[in-house]
Amino acid sequence: MVRDGINSSRIVVLQGQDEAAAIASAEKHTAMGRGPVPTRAHQAPWRTLVIIPTYNESGNVESIVEAVHSYLDCDVLIVDDGSPDGTGELADRMAQKDTRIHVIHRQGKQGLGTAYIAGFHFAMERDYERVCEMDADFSHAPWDLPRLVYASNDAQLVIGSRYVKGGCTVGWGFRRRMLSRGANLYARMMLSSGIRDNTAGFRCFHTDALRKLDLDAVHAQGYAFQIEMAFRMRRKGFQVKEVPIHFVDRRVGQSKMDGAIAREALVLVPRLRGRVKRG
Repeated sequence: MVRDGINSSRIVVLQGQDEAAAIASAEKHTAMGRGPVPTRAHQAPWRTLVIIPTYNESGNVESIVEAVHSYLDCDVLIVDDGSPDGTGELADRMAQKDTRIHVIHRQGKQGLGTAYIAGFHFAMERDYERVCEMDADFSHAPWDLPRLVYASNDAQLVIGSRYVKGGCTVGWGFRRRMLSRGANLYARMMLSSGIRDNTAGFRCFHTDALRKLDLDAVHAQGYAFQIEMAFRMRRKGFQVKEVPIHFVDRRVGQSKMDGAIAREALVLVPRLRGRVKRG
């Protein structure tokens, strides 16, 4: 349905809910700006961890975790890089009240890539079966999270994609759209991976697949980290699926995107073909 142009915020997924009650709940919460919240969180057949890296996200972290738990029965891991605005302390207070919430504290900004690698190791050590990447700023719609997880039934990596049929970006200026599209076209042509949204940060991995990757060899950050992880999955022969999403520009706080992140991706991509072997 999303591929046919229907906004996913207008879709009610029953998954065992009473139809009338599900529609009523979706209409009520959509009117409140929370999307089509189900009568109860969707329960995937796999033990799932959602990793949310944070840096100065005190205005978002409580509401994004609440939204995630409204849509999916899962655990959440917040990886905070010493946010001076108190995000880490706020996350600790949340974790004290809810055993589904976990927190990793790191000293200073160490980058998106290492935050996710830390989260992957956390997931593998605790035998989660699925591990998801998600931003804290609501640019990734929480109601799309169950779609990604269920789509992992027949793919070891599922990407919430802006650049397949039905996907799009909302609220971006011309320059940012061109930068993102150009980076993805460049990566797709250089790597011949067939992936249309290599830089997307809304993903679901099989934890067993991550165990077969050399995560210690991954050093990229930002866009480049997402490109590298998708390419490593392809090189290992894993199935990669893209599902369309509507990516909405952050509603609170400032973007972490800068020129250094774009330059890193530009330099990394040509090196990946020689650095990452097949199988």
